[in-house]
Amino acid sequence: QVQLLESGGGLVQAGGSLRLSCAASGRTFSRYRMGWFRQAPGKERDIVAAINWSGATTYYADSVKGRYTISRDNAKNTVYLQMYRLEPEETAVYYCAAVAGYGLGIGQYDYDSWGQGTQVTVSS
Repeated sequence: QVQLLESGGGLVQAGGSLRLSCAASGRTFSRYRMGWFRQAPGKERDIVAAINWSGATTYYADSVKGRYTISRDNAKNTVYLQMYRLEPEETAVYYCAAVAGYGLGIGQYDYDSWGQGTQVTVSS
């Protein structure tokens, strides 16, 4: 497993943007596929975006396609989630997740390492 630390959350007005970062420990970050999830109060934890080990392949939930971009810098052991045109209903705790392996993981049970989460609040 790998230790993950998210940052970049905060309060933003509807229509605004945020960039989340997730820093991973260890020297084998490039062997991990990564994902971003979010969980609103009283709701399940849902996939937002995922990226394979090289960054060449990505996945987005339908609700964020065209507005969010997931990327990674393996030299910095960091994965990013750029979010544009945020909406109030996207208020949630955003989690970074990792698991060793190729391909993409789009379910929370595809991952075995989780960050503590970062709060994103979108005001109307």
